[in-house]
Parts: sequence; C-alpha cells; structure tokens
Amino acid sequence: MFGDMMGMMGKLKEAQKKVEDTKKRLDTVLIDENSSDNLLKVTLTANREVKSITIADELLQDKEQLEDYLVLTLNKAITKATQVNESELAAAAKEGMPNIPGLGKFME
Repeated sequence: MFGDMMGMMGKLKEAQKKVEDTKKRLDTVLIDENSSDNLLKVTLTANREVKSITIADELLQDKEQLEDYLVLTLNKAITKATQVNESELAAAAKEGMPNIPGLGKFME
C-alpha cells in the first residue's frame, strides 16, 4: 500500500514538473492578433503577457477609435492565448498524472 502511495506521489511530482515546464515554454509561444483591417497588431505570449503592439499612423488621429481597436484586438488575442494555455497545461497535467481509479471522469 505504501509503495503505491510513494509511486503516486512520485508521479504527482512528475506531473507538477511537467506543468511548470509547460508554463515556462508557453512564455515563448507567441499569439498574434490583427484588427480586421490590419491597422492594429498585438502579440502576446500564451501566458497572456503582452509583447508588442503595432499601431498604424492613421489610428493615432482618433483616440476613441484607437481605444476601441485596442480593446477588441487585445480581447481576441487574450482569448486565443487562454485557449492555447489551458489546452497545453491540461495535456501536461493529464500526461503526468498517475492512474487513480475514478479520477478520469474529472480530467475530461
């Protein structure tokens, strides 16, 4: 019984390390999002850190329009980054998890 517990604890630590490694790797995965007319481009990491924002000169003439563009484009980029982040972390966690009876229903 204790052998099984020790084995499960080892697998849980391994799963935790895989998740941490995946989080670090997601800092290098870049998500680009453009406004529909390509006047604004934002780049985020899959961990949702803004890396760059590129704004066309014509957007600088209208503060309100620029604000709208930023909100819409950043929200789209954050949504994409969140999807990548969650699916990668879930895969890393599931891959390293020990086979605990009944746990499978909670992992799907």
